[in-house]
Amino acid sequence: MTPTDQRPLGSPFSAATAAEDVMDGLDLSGTTAVVTGGYSGLGLETTRSLAAAGARVIVPARRPDTARTVLRDVERCEVVAMDLADLGSVRAAAARIGERIDRLDVLMAVAGTMATPERLVGPGWESQFAANHFGHFALTGELYPLLAAADGARVVVNSSAGHTLTDIRWHDPHFRTGYDKWLAYGQAKTANALFAVHLDALGRDDGVRAFALHPGRIITGLQREMSLQEQVDRGWVDEHGTVVGAGFKTPSQGAATGLWAATSPLLDARGGLYLEDCDVARVSAPDEPMDDGGVREYAVAPDAAARLWELSLAATGTTPIAR
Repeated sequence: MTPTDQRPLGSPFSAATAAEDVMDGLDLSGTTAVVTGGYSGLGLETTRSLAAAGARVIVPARRPDTARTVLRDVERCEVVAMDLADLGSVRAAAARIGERIDRLDVLMAVAGTMATPERLVGPGWESQFAANHFGHFALTGELYPLLAAADGARVVVNSSAGHTLTDIRWHDPHFRTGYDKWLAYGQAKTANALFAVHLDALGRDDGVRAFALHPGRIITGLQREMSLQEQVDRGWVDEHGTVVGAGFKTPSQGAATGLWAATSPLLDARGGLYLEDCDVARVSAPDEPMDDGGVREYAVAPDAAARLWELSLAATGTTPIAR
């Protein structure tokens, strides 16, 4: 994949497409999916949609009891305990998943945190980078043999237009010199996009293809650590919490691009791409506003993706994927 591959394909879908439109007529019987964050927000819409199409869905959850309650009426759905910010928990969850299945067709990395107060986890990692990137990096590495055992597996990683806030801060990824919650979020989302680029490069010979995406602007539990006043000041909601911002999607519309990435035949033999509005995104200029769409070239650069991969291997101790 090169940035020149980042051109829309002419998908029949759009920003207005809902999850049920993408999944209409699909039969996923006999397939297995893992959906992180699959019990709230976009993850819940994703879990319900995959299960309704016949897939078996496993949901790793930081709050497993809550997840089981939310998902109690979803058929073919199982919950395993997992905290993305705790690599021991991630590895234990992957081991439990490996005891239940012999192949994995779809891995959806939907869980995430946004604009959190400064927290350090593990050996002093910035928490958004740790949960959004390192946790999913380690989980994918642990589950990779199951992905390689499937017939054409896909890994779908939720990034965000927030990646336009910053490239990887190679000199200070954990904000030792001063914390900014939005730059920390932006860096984590850039990391999500770069992760898909290099995972695809390593996995394609095994039939494992990877995609990152911007789901759109949606009010979900992702904003849980932002005050209501901050969301009002940004023009997202009114004082009652009702969405008033222009261009916001419903949760179903927000889940659509991830489901399209996981299932669309238009993406057969493709990978390492950044998607938005159920299509491949264009490369955006450095000075374009975030909400104008597209992906920054630094977030799909193969050299940067390989560099981040090596940094992540060293930090997490994840078993390398042989090419």
